[in-house]
Amino acid sequence: MALLLGVDTGGTYTDAVLIRHDESEIIAQAKALTTRHDLAEGIGAAIAEVLAQSGAAPEQIGLASLSTTLATNALVEGQGARAGLVYIGFGEGDLAAHGLNEALSGDPALVLAGGHSHAGVEAAPLDESALCAWLETVSGASAFAVASQFATRNPAHELRAAEIIRQVTGRPVSCSHHLSARLNGPKRALTALLNARLIGMIARLIERAEGTLRAHGITASMMVVRGDGALISARQAREKPIETILSGPAASIVGARWLTGADHALVSDIGGTTTDVAVLRDGKPLIDPAGARVGPWRTMVEAVAMRTTGLGGDSEVHILDEGLKGGLVLGPQRLIPVSLMAWQAPKVVHDALDDQLRRTVPGEHDARFVRAVRGGETDALSGREAELLDRIGADVRPLGAVLRTRLDGQSLRRLLARGFVQLSGVTPSDASHVLGQLDSWDAEAAQKALALIGRKRLGDGNMLSPNPLILAQMIVDRLTYQTSFALLETAFAEEHDDFGLPPEELARHVLMQKGLSGHRGLVRLETGLNVPVVGLGASAASYYPAVGERLGCRMILPEHAGVANAIGAVVGRVTIRRSGTVTSPDQGKYRVHLETGPEDYPTPEAAMAALQSALEAEARSHAIAAGAEDIHIETSRQLRSAEAEGREVFLEAEITVEASGRPRIAL
Repeated sequence: MALLLGVDTGGTYTDAVLIRHDESEIIAQAKALTTRHDLAEGIGAAIAEVLAQSGAAPEQIGLASLSTTLATNALVEGQGARAGLVYIGFGEGDLAAHGLNEALSGDPALVLAGGHSHAGVEAAPLDESALCAWLETVSGASAFAVASQFATRNPAHELRAAEIIRQVTGRPVSCSHHLSARLNGPKRALTALLNARLIGMIARLIERAEGTLRAHGITASMMVVRGDGALISARQAREKPIETILSGPAASIVGARWLTGADHALVSDIGGTTTDVAVLRDGKPLIDPAGARVGPWRTMVEAVAMRTTGLGGDSEVHILDEGLKGGLVLGPQRLIPVSLMAWQAPKVVHDALDDQLRRTVPGEHDARFVRAVRGGETDALSGREAELLDRIGADVRPLGAVLRTRLDGQSLRRLLARGFVQLSGVTPSDASHVLGQLDSWDAEAAQKALALIGRKRLGDGNMLSPNPLILAQMIVDRLTYQTSFALLETAFAEEHDDFGLPPEELARHVLMQKGLSGHRGLVRLETGLNVPVVGLGASAASYYPAVGERLGCRMILPEHAGVANAIGAVVGRVTIRRSGTVTSPDQGKYRVHLETGPEDYPTPEAAMAALQSALEAEARSHAIAAGAEDIHIETSRQLRSAEAEGREVFLEAEITVEASGRPRIAL
């Protein structure tokens, strides 16, 4: 009997499941702590556990597949390696005008002469000498991104620049036209830049994951979940890691459908770092037509229409001490829960918490800890950053013991952004331990930590809460409150009716909120969600019943909700999409825009046939390379035309080809 192995690496837990190859039964499931310094350790622990539970032999596994929140969390938390951007055919001001400077965040960039016109004709020669000179000055970049004007109409300059960069630096290069066939150069540039930042990170994860499979005697090929829920080969994921953003959430949608059979519902997956909300319509996840948005970035990656919020079980608890009202808010940064840090380093954490509790005056860094993450490349660190990292050392340290100046705080933020250190502090997971809803880690440490932050003064001079139990309930109630907004915003964003306001304003509108509380006066107001919510994630059963009650909707909590991502990782299909365009630059000339350059045909029918044939061949070959069998091809055409002098005039055609099939299973 062949088995399917699904693995999901989340922010806190790594999940694994074994499913029969006919997808009729879950044989075993397991969780292990995600080991951020080396994700393969957590993957190996989860795999070992499902093998032990099931008694299955490694050679019985015919397919292994991985979904991961690594890329998503990296972008939400502002992490990723240093990358260089080569921006061809644009003006100097375009970097600032389209937000690319903010995305670069100090990483090297070059605006270079070159690029093509809308018709794919060279607008200016590529300045190769300037590119070579600039590359000699760049240091510390782990990868490069190249985006050229109208590269989707003629990619010659992107391809040539990438060739030069590889020759000079030996580093990987991300070309924007390989990530999207659509126009919008600045957005493609952003997507390529983010892709370049993720290349090393995802490559290390895949390499270590494959090594872990082999170490356990599993020889089956490994797949990776793409952001639209489809499966791709590990090699394809290495080349285009940006396509794995929303991989974990997309797998959860596929898993939710498999677990519940729901046709029309909201799916909300709460993890350690994020809450991801998507829509199931007619049993399929909606695809975001504008491209995946993660954190502050709107990319051109085809992915599920997902609203990702920096809100999870491990979200940072912020105390609002300004103004007379005060209170608390959660996220968006993920922290290691104090209860987990104490479970891993009990003496350090308890000694520090006890010392802080003995002090009569609350400290700025009470109940906060820091530790270094092994394995980072420190070459690009400044002197102050390297000094702070050395001061932190190899062990868990109270944060107040390592921060000596305000400049240290700035250095710490940069170390966090680059993934060199992890912070620990109070989170909803700690609150749940205090309330007895969770018992996985050190509840006593969580209670001490809540007692510490509860002593902090608000703007009116009163303490936040002297009672840890009351404060714990406040934190959980806040999680319910913010989760409700995330669900309402998603619902409004996908509504067919135009209410005239953005989803964020609609969700927070006084009439919406009064309706949720069942306002009864001269006016009766009732509002809520009109579809069920499928709640996923290890902590969904703890938090989501209250969310369903607040929103007046049915909350579906499937039996295997805690491992839905791992299930979705292995029950999906291989799907490869390729798109291309036919334009008409002159009367009687119909131009096909291909990777090899533009080709002209005498009729639109001939041009479209040539493009479709090329796209079908490319999609099929990539589907085969991804490990698909029984491949099915679907083609769609979108034609734009205009009426002139009583006849229809061809303007443009876009053809999309989709090749899909189930991954091959070694029986």
